[in-house]
Amino acid sequence: MNSYKIIDTHSHLCDPIFDSDRAEVIERAMNAGVSAIFTVGENLSDAMLNIELAEKYPELMPAAGLYPTCLDIDQAEALASFIRREKNNLIAIGEVGLDFWVVKEESERDIQRKIFSDFIELSIELGLPVNVHSRSAGRHAVEMLLEHGAQKVQLHAFDGKASAAMPAVEAGYFFSIPPSVVRSRQKQKLVKHLPISCLLVETDSPVLGPYPKKRNEPSNAVISIDAIAEIKNIRREEVIETVFENTCRLYGKLNL
Repeated sequence: MNSYKIIDTHSHLCDPIFDSDRAEVIERAMNAGVSAIFTVGENLSDAMLNIELAEKYPELMPAAGLYPTCLDIDQAEALASFIRREKNNLIAIGEVGLDFWVVKEESERDIQRKIFSDFIELSIELGLPVNVHSRSAGRHAVEMLLEHGAQKVQLHAFDGKASAAMPAVEAGYFFSIPPSVVRSRQKQKLVKHLPISCLLVETDSPVLGPYPKKRNEPSNAVISIDAIAEIKNIRREEVIETVFENTCRLYGKLNL
């Protein structure tokens, strides 16, 4: 039996859009060859639900984070306390980070940086990987991670140039590729120029699917695998093996 697995390293299975058919969504993913799904959070209620869902569905692995457009220090501190309590039940801190697409005012970006900084420090303190959102702020997010000395880092759906990603590659950070790679020249260029040794796959379900107006699902992680294989002209099986090894290098041995 092949010991290499496909892992969706970033999804939002706690999203209410999955409430009516979550079990079927997970079953479709397993049938497609996806062995585990990391479900990230955007707030404290997401984090609590992710842990509940992981208890119900063994294929799910929960993370806890605060979406970067939330500029509430109190919420951030409450979530940090939750993460400390639940650290042994979490696969990662995420998603957290910077979003300069939505947040335009420099004073608000300063709050965003402060919250992100605190979560980076928490990830280092607890030894948990940090799953990073960096929309229109890739270079800034990478600089902050490097300044803090973060080592266990996943940059999710990175939207910057490959040149902006290179310092992160050199630091041993990982980049997860969503199924939207099939319709994004930026993502295709990123896959082309980054070494496969730093690539993971994700879906960001329910968004970033192959079709912009259709709900995305974890089963589509296989689309990311196939896209990497095609862009890099590497056998599909080799991509699955390498990406799985990358996932284990970041997250440790997974109990699958």
